[in-house]
Amino acid sequence: MLKRIVATAVLLGVSAAPAFAHLNLAEHGSFMAGVSHPLFGLDHILAMVAVGLWAALLGGRAVWLVPTAFVATMLAGFAVALAGFGLPFVEPVIAASVVVIGLLALVALQVPTVVGMVMVGFFAFFHGYAHGGELGDAGALSFCVGFAVSTAFLHALGVGVGLGMGRLAGGSAGRWMTRVAGGLTALGGLWLLAGS
Repeated sequence: MLKRIVATAVLLGVSAAPAFAHLNLAEHGSFMAGVSHPLFGLDHILAMVAVGLWAALLGGRAVWLVPTAFVATMLAGFAVALAGFGLPFVEPVIAASVVVIGLLALVALQVPTVVGMVMVGFFAFFHGYAHGGELGDAGALSFCVGFAVSTAFLHALGVGVGLGMGRLAGGSAGRWMTRVAGGLTALGGLWLLAGS
């Protein structure tokens, strides 16, 4: 069973292709453009899922507080971008977030929930800033709500995978499988860094 899961994860990672466009605002509106925006970047997808995996490994209140901190801080970064403030190293920090958060899940680093919230919040600010910089002609509020919903969904997916593996495989085997999934996201981040 474990071989199938790893093979499936590798095949999905290898078969992923970059998106070349965002939704047309005239056809789909600002909300749907916001919903789709995080789904068009492999870096965003991997980072959001990794947050969920790590939150599942932290357990307790961290399962929902760590992803919530990410979304809230991401919205703050979005607001800073809209205000026109400059922020250096946005893309490198986003790329690093995939590797770092994936590694946090891989090693199942146990920290107090507040520390986990701060750690993911740092990266979330840059993700939000990037979304704000790519707003284009979309309406800010509906776009913002859209990408917050999409981000929360990706976090929930990561938490669901982490908790689901724990229930399916049980105990230490489930945690080990979740850690492997975190390691795969970190490898995906390294692949993205190598390609940039």
